[in-house]
Amino acid sequence: MLIGCPKEIKPQEFRVGLTPNAAREAIAHGHEVIIESSAGIGAGFDDATYADAGAQIVESAEEVFAQADMIVKVKEPQAAERKMLREGQLLFTYLHLAPDPDQTRDLLESGCTAIAYETVTDAAGGLPLLAPMSEVAGRLAPQTGAWTLQKANGGRGVLLGGVPGVRPANVAIIGGGVVGTAAARVAVGMGANVTVLDRSVPRLSYLDDVFMGRLTTQYSDAGAIAELLPEMDMVVGAVLIPGAAAPKLISKEQLGQMKSGAALVDVAIDQGGCFETSRPTTHQDPIYEVDGIMHYCVANMPGAVARTSTMALSNATMPFMLALADKGWKQACADDPHLLNGLNVHAGKLTYYAVGKALGIDVVSPQIVIK
Repeated sequence: MLIGCPKEIKPQEFRVGLTPNAAREAIAHGHEVIIESSAGIGAGFDDATYADAGAQIVESAEEVFAQADMIVKVKEPQAAERKMLREGQLLFTYLHLAPDPDQTRDLLESGCTAIAYETVTDAAGGLPLLAPMSEVAGRLAPQTGAWTLQKANGGRGVLLGGVPGVRPANVAIIGGGVVGTAAARVAVGMGANVTVLDRSVPRLSYLDDVFMGRLTTQYSDAGAIAELLPEMDMVVGAVLIPGAAAPKLISKEQLGQMKSGAALVDVAIDQGGCFETSRPTTHQDPIYEVDGIMHYCVANMPGAVARTSTMALSNATMPFMLALADKGWKQACADDPHLLNGLNVHAGKLTYYAVGKALGIDVVSPQIVIK
């Protein structure tokens, strides 16, 4: 199989879909790899490193899309990239289709087969290709929130950990999964007063044990969130419904209950965001204000630490990428029901129920597709 990796073109996206080591592994399996020139520069991988691994360097994304049987990326294909996809081509990347009807329509019209990192599962019920980026985004959330709270950025002027004689900031993290746990670890480490909300009592019990009383756990419902908001300096949205649009947990009206200059950090923005007033931003212009509340809603937070993120993502995606290349996507998905859960689009048909429900599009069972 000919595997192609174009340079990411989403604003301030510095990650790359294949590391030189991943390219080397694919070539060792008997496949060919083509890389768009400079695709890895943002993550610290130059063309010479890819060439040493055996990959062919091409000058344009058009060449990659025209030649490759499988396209391996990081972020969802942008409009210009979607025009280059073709019938029968395999796309392996993050998609986040539920809040993105335009992308969904274009992928369906292209006739390609699209497997989404964020809906591939594992035997433990986890999301192994989303988890490494969730870990990165979670660890970044208190850092970016602390920066947002600085007065020069419009925030309250509160130091997350306080100082002797001055209380630390109050931080609420809604969602105790991978993102929420990573965010809590960093926020606690920075000295903040942290509360984690989740609907799973076993998960709250786990967090209480792991953090040994250094944070507060609370069952998450509308009343609990409303009660906490007036006291919070920062709220991190870390809620995920796999493949579906994120629920709106804080309304515009509730912003008036918060302290002026408080920060909302919406890590769920890729799935539409979990605050009513959230809208995607970029690293270049990450913060905006609504009713005196500062919003940080960068849609590709891990791109800020592109080298760490690229290497972590490649570690997770490489076995699946090799299975798809070695066996072909149908056989690979037939052999691995967890990989089959990643199938979102095939030959003009939507194959992921949560996306169809969110967008009002009929869905074909992926089990039917592979047969």
